[in-house]
Amino acid sequence: MTRLMFDTVTVQYPVFNSRNKSLRNHLVRLSTGGLIEQESAGVRVVTALRDVSFELREGDRVGLVGHNGAGKSTLLRTMAGIYAPVAGTVARTGRIATVLELGAGMDGELSGYENIRRMSMLLGRTAAEAQEALPEIEAFTQLGHFLDLPVRTYSSGMTTRLMFAVATSTSPDILLLDEVFGAGDAEFQQQARERMEALIASVGIFVFASHEHDKLKRYCGRFFRLEHGTLAEVSAGDI
Repeated sequence: MTRLMFDTVTVQYPVFNSRNKSLRNHLVRLSTGGLIEQESAGVRVVTALRDVSFELREGDRVGLVGHNGAGKSTLLRTMAGIYAPVAGTVARTGRIATVLELGAGMDGELSGYENIRRMSMLLGRTAAEAQEALPEIEAFTQLGHFLDLPVRTYSSGMTTRLMFAVATSTSPDILLLDEVFGAGDAEFQQQARERMEALIASVGIFVFASHEHDKLKRYCGRFFRLEHGTLAEVSAGDI
């Protein structure tokens, strides 16, 4: 049974060389939404999530709302295991896939084919699994012989096609998505939307961070609001 649970999870990280206290304090609060907990030798510790608890089970579709820096991306990365909490526990049952940063691991000097293999393995596939997934990814990109060329020669639209195709080529139990709808040209947006909707329908748990409330209401049935690292569940009418 797919499951994702946070029990009083707190995530902190240091900010180094922050000399000008009044200005840096202001900038840290704006950029992270967290709270400065302590200072020592020019190092400040920012609490990005504080005492966050919830439980997600099979069938949950959750939308994350909050201002920039409220903690949405930190929460997604903690769900994925990218960030480790300093307190509390995270329990996961099921395979997790993330669409957080399109193109993570892409190398412009490598060909499209080489980047497909490279990024696929960074997503957790073995070399054999990456090779097996290649034909489907190749077909979705519609890049043809351009996949033999270095990615640095691609247009931005071609690069987006390649990145999105790899990022959405997995079959996870839990899907974590951070605001990627609307990338590319109109034709690609339609193609990407259909692919993403099929992926969302196939997973056990879906978590989606976005500022577009109509999309959140379209894809999600539960809603979490983050504010300065704290979390509260809200109704659709309150997002």
